[in-house]
Amino acid sequence: MQDRYISIEGISRAYPAPGGGVTTIFDDLWLGVARGEFVAVIGHSGCGKTTVLNILAGLDVPSSGVVVVDGKAIEGPSLDRAVIFQSHALLPWKSALGNVAYAVASRWPKWSRGEVSAKAMAAIRLVGLEHAAERRPAELSGGMKQRVGIARALSIDPKILLMDEPFSALDALTRGTLQDEVRNICVETGQTVFMITHDVDEAIYLADKIVLMTNGPGARIAEIVVNPLPDGRTRNDVHRHPAYYPLRNHIIDFLVTRSKSFDGELAAGRPWDARNPPLVNPVAPERAPLAPVPVPAGPSGEAVEAGPVLTQAQRRRTT
Repeated sequence: MQDRYISIEGISRAYPAPGGGVTTIFDDLWLGVARGEFVAVIGHSGCGKTTVLNILAGLDVPSSGVVVVDGKAIEGPSLDRAVIFQSHALLPWKSALGNVAYAVASRWPKWSRGEVSAKAMAAIRLVGLEHAAERRPAELSGGMKQRVGIARALSIDPKILLMDEPFSALDALTRGTLQDEVRNICVETGQTVFMITHDVDEAIYLADKIVLMTNGPGARIAEIVVNPLPDGRTRNDVHRHPAYYPLRNHIIDFLVTRSKSFDGELAAGRPWDARNPPLVNPVAPERAPLAPVPVPAGPSGEAVEAGPVLTQAQRRRTT
């Protein structure tokens, strides 16, 4: 990878096991994430997805290996890495604006109160909550609280946005709305994102690449699926794209069957290198992973073809 902005290098995580010994949750994980790329990680509960995210956030440490971000090894939490949690994790005594301003003031402690407030309000507007800026969390719906969490994370201009199933507790309509907003923001800003999810359709809609992890303990990165859907995809038409069902079926098949049988595949002689997990394009396995994929006809009836899969930052540089 030419731009290995995040470099996960051989990390493992082990915990003491009842009765002695250790249990290795995941082992020898290698993964590179380019600047401006949106990566989603999918795997069954117990494979260590959230632990990997916590290591990236500096909230946990690997038993072995290292994680490097922008050329520096992670040695603890940093305001360069913002986390959006499953729960909103807001300060209940502060308003929506106050919660975001608290993060801004932590990021830029020498700023004046006016500068902090202006930066916080800009983030509040970005998620469409200016009308509720002075409300406290108890006065906000679940979706609005999560919007504040997103605004707080984005307000500090992080190098990396870490998302730990941030929409899982929301109803389907609110979840879809927030997914749309996050996707639009990330495409416009070229934000680098590392997301954990159990939702296959969420990963397909949002991510440039989808990392498939085998079952734990001893989980591995089996493969990295390159999302062949066009950048201009929308929620209403994504399922009509000819690449959608091959992509979805490939991921579902992995979760249902191959996540359990992967070690058996290796024992049977399947070629695989932990340091270089294979890039897979389920739509065109016989072609290079970044081959163009045709899309449905445009509004005037002409055929439209998607170009190579690009990261969000690469798309911005070509426009």
